[in-house]
Amino acid sequence: MSRWLVTGGAGFIGANTVSTLAELGHEAVIFDNLSRATTSLNLEWLAERADVVRGDVRDPGAVEGVFRDRGPFDVVLHLAGQVAVTTSVADPATDFQTNAAGSFAVLEATRRMSPEAVFINASTNKVYGQLEQHAIEEQPKRYVDATVPEGVSESTPLDPHSPYGCSKATADVYTLDYARIYGLRAVSLRQSCIYGPRQFGVEDQGWVAWFAMARRLERPVTIYGTGKQVRDLLHVEDLVRLYLRVAERPECAGRAYNVGGGPRNTLSLLELLDQLDDWRPAAAPPRFAEARTGDQLVFVADCSRAAADFGWRPEISVADGLPDLLAFVDANAERAAGVLASV
Repeated sequence: MSRWLVTGGAGFIGANTVSTLAELGHEAVIFDNLSRATTSLNLEWLAERADVVRGDVRDPGAVEGVFRDRGPFDVVLHLAGQVAVTTSVADPATDFQTNAAGSFAVLEATRRMSPEAVFINASTNKVYGQLEQHAIEEQPKRYVDATVPEGVSESTPLDPHSPYGCSKATADVYTLDYARIYGLRAVSLRQSCIYGPRQFGVEDQGWVAWFAMARRLERPVTIYGTGKQVRDLLHVEDLVRLYLRVAERPECAGRAYNVGGGPRNTLSLLELLDQLDDWRPAAAPPRFAEARTGDQLVFVADCSRAAADFGWRPEISVADGLPDLLAFVDANAERAAGVLASV
């Protein structure tokens, strides 16, 4: 049995991780500011499966407090953060304080108060920017990256194109340097599009769940750009399985890993809407607006490094995983809408 600290543990990925940890007999402490309204639904679902500490990573004293009062920890999974590119453009200062300074606070507390812990930083594909040097081909329903048909590897230079990308890249680089300079057992996972149950998507983050929720609630959808943008989708259960493997391999410290569904699990926005039509016909067609700052036309992760180091590959296809999300949306959309409407 191991003891985990999960920052942002009341969110979509965190709740799924904490649930799995409890099933496996591990202890989990959630550190979360509970700022997102739907975290209440996740905590209700988790019930007594975790120790919840309300706090904000922007407050170094609160971060130190959870380490002092609940530590030391065997694994620190750092999920807390500001998660939307659009929000970072509107308020870059808060984005920096949360994603860059907040991550630094968690790293420092780990270094000083749980130095033997495995530190897993949840980074993002946005650290690579718009990949303008790649040859992008346009097809009727999607864009295709002809430069890297097997996906983007970790050798691709970091080139963030938004405040969000910059703040996440800062945390990413600090994570890897803390492994090099201080010997911290730290890795950074540059995650692509994660989806699955417990995801309460909104327009500017969690687009797969947002489109599904909007369809279920008969709400209008806006597509920014052409809708041909492509992402590789990774089911949250596959991601949690990777977290567990990373925790078991501290010798991989100091490495970054691209983590997504890979070339066999890709969808464009238009293709997702087509699949949703088979589930629940649209009440009205989507409207289109200008593309948003920092949006990549195509991102597909080359996950071969994670496969080599952890023996991990995505196991849940989009064909199998999307119905899993849709069943969750069917069961929870009305209640989630009620929670959001009350705040």
